[in-house]
Amino acid sequence: MIEQDDFDIHTRLHTIVRGEDEAAMVESVGLALVKLPDVLNRLKPDIMIVHGDRFDALALATSAALMNIRILHIEGGEVSGTIDDSIRHAITKLAHYHVCCTRSAEQHLIAMCEDHDRILLAGCPSYDKLLSAKNKDYMSIIRMWLGSKEMVRVMRKKGIEHHPNFRAVKHVPFDQFIQLVAHAGCMIGNSSCGVREVGAFGTPVINLGTRQTGRETGENVLHVRDADTQDKILHALQLQFGKQYPCSKIYGDGNAVPRILKFLKSIDLKEPLQKKFCFPPVKDNISQDIDHILETQSALAVDLGGTNLRVAIVSMKGEIVKRYTQLNPKTYEDRLELILKMCIEAASEAVNVNCRILGVGISTGGRVNPREGIVLHSTKLIQEWSSVDLRTPISDALHLPVWVDNDGNCAALAERKFGHGKGIENFVTLITGTGIGGGIVHQHELIHGSSFCAAELGHIVVSLDGPECLCGSQGCIEAYASGTALQREAKKLHDEDLLLVEGMSMKEEEIVSAAHLIQAAKLGNTKAESILRTAGTALGLGVVNILHTVNPSLVILSGVLASHYVNAVKDVINRQALSSVKTVDVVVSNLADPALLGAASLVLDYTTRRIY
Repeated sequence: MIEQDDFDIHTRLHTIVRGEDEAAMVESVGLALVKLPDVLNRLKPDIMIVHGDRFDALALATSAALMNIRILHIEGGEVSGTIDDSIRHAITKLAHYHVCCTRSAEQHLIAMCEDHDRILLAGCPSYDKLLSAKNKDYMSIIRMWLGSKEMVRVMRKKGIEHHPNFRAVKHVPFDQFIQLVAHAGCMIGNSSCGVREVGAFGTPVINLGTRQTGRETGENVLHVRDADTQDKILHALQLQFGKQYPCSKIYGDGNAVPRILKFLKSIDLKEPLQKKFCFPPVKDNISQDIDHILETQSALAVDLGGTNLRVAIVSMKGEIVKRYTQLNPKTYEDRLELILKMCIEAASEAVNVNCRILGVGISTGGRVNPREGIVLHSTKLIQEWSSVDLRTPISDALHLPVWVDNDGNCAALAERKFGHGKGIENFVTLITGTGIGGGIVHQHELIHGSSFCAAELGHIVVSLDGPECLCGSQGCIEAYASGTALQREAKKLHDEDLLLVEGMSMKEEEIVSAAHLIQAAKLGNTKAESILRTAGTALGLGVVNILHTVNPSLVILSGVLASHYVNAVKDVINRQALSSVKTVDVVVSNLADPALLGAASLVLDYTTRRIY
């Protein structure tokens, strides 16, 4: 294929040792290492371009690194769950420059302490061809390959070559192969092609086994990870065959090659070759006691609230070592500038308190795409905060990996790592504060949903003609039970001189709040009691709906209003829930600051490889 493309070939190497076992692979690497020094001495390349994660690419990278030749590695930072990962990451550590295909791969490289200035997020080069490859002349190609005589060894053992509906081929040229893939009813196997290139056509894929575990996939991929019990592969075929999915551009937009060429031209061949790693700042004098070392691993946690912007250094044990608070600016530019300023200040201070910052976690209101680190759109409390890429500017400024998620999800993560949810497989967290939010943990994993809108628990409708909610709907839990809703009802009572009772007083300029309503109820104000009872019932009905939908074993009420609602919620569950879910535990969170702790756990869980 290289010859057909009319490349000038300066050297040919035969290094592949025959055989199908691991020993043959090792011998092939060894043979390449023996032959490559002479070739590289003759060619004297300015830059060695190494692609992917094959074992022969590792031999190339090893030789070039030891001979002080600059290495550009394409498609590093990805995760596939096999020996390929070890080879790929080994090449990453040898390479001086990196071209990656996805944002996640870029973040993995940064987490591996690679210099951010030497990483290019270009997309997959093959997508430049794939996205323009589908044509009308595919039937002739399909007919051509229906007569192949070569069969895969395993298929031949099974006698599949005798079945009229099967054809197996040893090799198909790329241009023809992508036509077959583009018009196939389904692709099945464990090749990276299935989770990468095929997404460009939306062809259904069934990925077998664990070889590609960890790779990002489009919605066209269905995974069958374990052994074929209960006819899983057959069921997968019935679900997938003949479907047509939208084109996935996770791995590229068709413009990778121009970006790579521009990146190559920008490399200064005169600068020192010595590779540098971007390790997080730590003091030179570090204790060698294991407990001390574990305690120094920390995260920068950021909480973007409607009123305040908070940044904290949070230790592995959930201790808030240092906290910084400023009023949240009203404009996008001022807010981003302040976030960067506070994070840089906190990262600098972390060195003085002997904390090793592993990354930055951000908790924010609204809908968030955690894969890209983008706030899609925010709550009305945070203005000018839609389609905001938080990950890139903060990662660029601090040279640290950055994670972003919704504040309700962060509260659930905080409970999973530091609170009542620790070790619990299925639980739900409900935040009762200015608004109503929450997070759902199912089988130890956070649920985000297909459009990152899962766990909008405050907008479960419990009445068709209830009060209007800020979301525009009516009868949402938030319209009854949030701090904003209680403040609204308190103001109505106050306007009618029905709020204050004996033992209460308010200054003339004091703003009526939910706290006044709660105080009035405690002092025997029957109307205030009725409002709180209605709010608790609404919240309880929402919890019953959650129990009947996801069936958690634990419900955690968090936020300033949690203790006022817990008994009402338990009463509603006892009256309204199915008997099979009435035994669920409902508890009040004991975490002082779930937003900051949840933002920290985004970092601590991932970078310490507890949870992926």
